[in-house]
Amino acid sequence: MVIICKATKHGIQALSRKLLSSLEDKTSQVYQDNVAKFGIPYEYTRESFSEKALLAAAASDKSCFYLALENECIIIGFAQTLQHGADTVELDRIVVFPDYTRKGIGTQILNRIIKDARLKKADAIIANAGKDEDHARRFYEKNGFNVAKEETIEYPWGGRLTLVTYRLQLEHKRKPKTSKKLA
Repeated sequence: MVIICKATKHGIQALSRKLLSSLEDKTSQVYQDNVAKFGIPYEYTRESFSEKALLAAAASDKSCFYLALENECIIIGFAQTLQHGADTVELDRIVVFPDYTRKGIGTQILNRIIKDARLKKADAIIANAGKDEDHARRFYEKNGFNVAKEETIEYPWGGRLTLVTYRLQLEHKRKPKTSKKLA
């Protein structure tokens, strides 16, 4: 059984260990997707996934981590969101580990994020994907996101990337109008 929950400090520490361990294997999908594909320096990625960096991000009022857990203890995926003002949530990253892809885990994580964003009365969720990241782009489009803009950015370590920003407009359930009966 898979559950999606907000990460505790212990969960973030376990996530960091899992990510760093996955980066050690240069042939792993985590390494390929987070280092090799974009030419990101290995040390930069290691620092981004360090316990210190993840805990610092989680300590911010603007950031939230979600974990997908199998059997309540095995991390099979995660996401991080960032709050932009009162009305917009950014899906900063969403990852499903290779043994669990194509099983609806990413959609389950996204649905939890949407539910929480609605509870916060956010108007929209935004997400970015590289123009050439067909899998990520299909995921967002399949889940109702629309292309909001496309721009080319410069990497801090050199190089360029064309980013596609997606937007999911959130609808809020309205309370039904109660009719007043006149006596």
